[in-house]
Amino acid sequence: MKAQAVIHLNFSSEKQLKVVLEALKPETRSPPTRRSKVQMKREGNSLTLDFKASDTSALRAAINSYLRQTSLVVDILKSMAEGT
Repeated sequence: MKAQAVIHLNFSSEKQLKVVLEALKPETRSPPTRRSKVQMKREGNSLTLDFKASDTSALRAAINSYLRQTSLVVDILKSMAEGT
């Protein structure tokens, strides 16, 4: 793999992190393409995403996908907590 990136995300609670991990697991088990792969590592209330890709376009696409999914899950959890 030619391109790589590591992203650390901090969550406000362990529950939030667990839900995000469960939402992202299917993507890591069977990625939609062979051009990139991601490994997830949990550390306390933090999540480390280690991206490896065959080129920068694949890397960017994988990062965008994971960050969008993470943002969506966090937004849904916040909405549920607020009762909206």
